[in-house]
Amino acid sequence: MQRLVGLVRRCIDDYKMIAPGETVAVGVSGGKDSLALLTLLNALRKYHPTNFKLEAFTVDMGLSGMDFSPVADYCETLGVPYHLIHTEIGKIVFDYRKEKNPCSMCAKMRRGALHDAMANAGISKIALGHHYDDAVETFLMELLFEGRIGCFEPVTYLDRTGVTQIRPLLYIGEKSIEHLAAREKLPVVHNTCPADKHTKRQEVKELLASLLAQYPDLKTKLFGAMQRFPLPQWGVEELRRRPLPEE
Repeated sequence: MQRLVGLVRRCIDDYKMIAPGETVAVGVSGGKDSLALLTLLNALRKYHPTNFKLEAFTVDMGLSGMDFSPVADYCETLGVPYHLIHTEIGKIVFDYRKEKNPCSMCAKMRRGALHDAMANAGISKIALGHHYDDAVETFLMELLFEGRIGCFEPVTYLDRTGVTQIRPLLYIGEKSIEHLAAREKLPVVHNTCPADKHTKRQEVKELLASLLAQYPDLKTKLFGAMQRFPLPQWGVEELRRRPLPEE
């Protein structure tokens, strides 16, 4: 826990993600990544010099079989205010529109519902659970499917809504997050989305796994290249040697 909190702090400090006294929303889908993010940020806020505050937000897409009450209970034990946003996004995307490629529309609708709830709460910054592996996979997706070099940014300001997105887990790998979720017995909610595990991202995840068998340091090199190149907003003032995520 101490090591992972330290990596989150380093990421936040490297990219100047949080201002003093700021309240940060945490997008909590119920998956392991977002729950790990909430857990680590909650541990960090107790001694980070910015003295930031947290509030958790979940967008309920209206899919059957997803119970967020354990997430609400967990937030209560952490002392973090919890907002559950009820929507019918699942029905709109899958039943009414019958989208062949539902992920893009779903993401836009979830983002809209989330930003509206944040505005009502007077919060303009949100922490998202994208981690080290997500960044590498997104870089490859952009290259393979779009024919361009790019990735999401560590800090992204959305001028249409005035919301700033931050990604404090970028220095932590997926396996470390899995270990944390198991060790802390985080209340992970099973994802019942019909598109889960049937996406372009899953294809790239499997491709990357096959390449790692021959090139075990491939992820490290790709992530380092994004910082050294650097991609827009990825450079830091002084690149230091960092502990690598557990593989």
